[in-house]
Amino acid sequence: MIHREADISQQQEAARLADELLRLDGTPEQFLASLAEVQRRLADSESGAILRLGSDGVAHVLALSPTPASGDPGPAWLADAGECAKRAVSESRAVVVSLFENDELYGQEPSRHLIVVPLGAQESLHIVGAFVVRTRNKDDLNRRRERLEITRGLLSLYEMRSALQKNSDDGGRLRMSLEIMSAVSAQSRAKAACMAICNEAGGRLGCERVSVGFLKGRVIQLAAMSHTEKIIRKMRLVQELESVMEECFDQDVEVLVPAPEDAPGVNRVAKEFARENGPAAVCSLPLRVGGDPVGVLTLERPEDRPFVRAEVESLRLACDQVAPRLVELRDHDRWLGARMARVTRNGLAVLLGPERVWIKLTALLVLGAAIFLTFVKGTYRVEADFAFEAMQRQIAPAPFDGYLHSVFVEPGDPVEAGVTVLATLDSSELRLRLAAAMAEESRYRTEASIARRDREIARAQIAEAGAAEARANIDLLTHQIEQATITSRIGGVVVGGDLRRQIGSPVQKGSVLFEIAPIDSLRAELAVPEDQIADVEVGQTGHLAASSYPSDRIRFEVERINPVAEVADQKNVFAVRVRLEESRPWMRPGMEGVAKIDVDRRPYGWIWTRRVVNWVRMQLWI
Repeated sequence: MIHREADISQQQEAARLADELLRLDGTPEQFLASLAEVQRRLADSESGAILRLGSDGVAHVLALSPTPASGDPGPAWLADAGECAKRAVSESRAVVVSLFENDELYGQEPSRHLIVVPLGAQESLHIVGAFVVRTRNKDDLNRRRERLEITRGLLSLYEMRSALQKNSDDGGRLRMSLEIMSAVSAQSRAKAACMAICNEAGGRLGCERVSVGFLKGRVIQLAAMSHTEKIIRKMRLVQELESVMEECFDQDVEVLVPAPEDAPGVNRVAKEFARENGPAAVCSLPLRVGGDPVGVLTLERPEDRPFVRAEVESLRLACDQVAPRLVELRDHDRWLGARMARVTRNGLAVLLGPERVWIKLTALLVLGAAIFLTFVKGTYRVEADFAFEAMQRQIAPAPFDGYLHSVFVEPGDPVEAGVTVLATLDSSELRLRLAAAMAEESRYRTEASIARRDREIARAQIAEAGAAEARANIDLLTHQIEQATITSRIGGVVVGGDLRRQIGSPVQKGSVLFEIAPIDSLRAELAVPEDQIADVEVGQTGHLAASSYPSDRIRFEVERINPVAEVADQKNVFAVRVRLEESRPWMRPGMEGVAKIDVDRRPYGWIWTRRVVNWVRMQLWI
């Protein structure tokens, strides 16, 4: 009976303590400290703690009861509590572990026990309560465990109450901001909208004065003040208010007087204003559009009613909602010149401001490239392959049918007119025939002498005729023997006729053995593609460079354009003959390279995209 009455009394005490705990209006840290104290008292525990089991399995202390002295590392049983906490969380039930002491006898029932109870908060947090009780009675130990299990839901109830309170506060803030915005949106003029936000905010928060100002140039200019029809800027109060607004605008943060301990900004001007015009509580909030401040809203009320965090958050939400509308109405009320000036200024600010540097740099480079390609002109050149060729050529043919005896030159060798021997033909047969002809001539002359001596006139004449025929044959053979040594009638360079491998082979009269071209009179022939031949005209100039001397540029002038296309490398080209205005000692007929004809000056964009544009036009037929 006594135990039952004690249980009822303890249950009533537990209910009272739980009710007081749930009525507690404080931070989560304060609630956890109070929860640890209440649970310790209910379990008649000598010490207790609230622990959070982390994802790494390590237990972190959130609250201790009783609170240890400064520098105290905490009770030793916390190490055992960490291990028991894992078991309590995994099994989702209270765990009781005995704590043995050094002075206890062997086999004696332990007097100290550790009770670890999961508190039923969010599963991801794994929060438990650990308490040390001293008793050797198992029934008493179970009763204390049951008392602790009764309080498992207190943390969840606190979280639910906090969430409901937060939702209620958020709803109130949203309702107030919507009502302020509705009052502003109902106005069609900037002055009326500014007065609406001043009167609406002042009435809902019990403010004595509410003012709104906007940036004009480099300073804040007061636009409206609650319960004030006309603002005189020369008034000292107006000037001080504008200074307070500028302090808030420059920092782009809320400025409060009195300021909370964690306030990020400086409130020196606002504090002085509140002292001289009050004492009063002052709250200034920036009006932002697109993240940039455009004005300031300042509220004043008695000093004994300072602005709290919830009110500031509500005002911040309202300012963010109404600022675009206020700016829109102010722009609409301005005259056309002022609106155009503002648009121009904003555009220049975006263009020249420090934001989005890479985007601006890219746009600037693209714009510069477009201007360069459109307006800057360069020399448009037609590019074509070329080859040097001689203006005249001399061939050295075979003078008679015979056999090639020797060759002394090959292509590229210099030749001196009438001096350099190119090759010789085999003249042994001609020399035998010459000897026979000379013997025949001598015989005829002998017969003519005998006939004249015998006074046989007719016989003498026949012999003389035979001698003359033999002489003619001798002259022919002598000429042919001289022609067997082949020379050139002009000086120059051998450009054709590599006959060293053909020595001893027969040649026919008139067949070409060598080609000689003078190197001091060369020209070039260009192969211009058909898609650029329309841009080439006689008289145009340009430069060419041979593949063997690419750094040496030779100037030329277009002399003749072949009207008929030719096929080269499976492409249609037109032969264009050019006259060289310069000469180099290394130039040889047959050398090839690249030539560029200067047409005229055209934009670089046209020059670099001409081929692509023409290809697209041909494909799309435009």
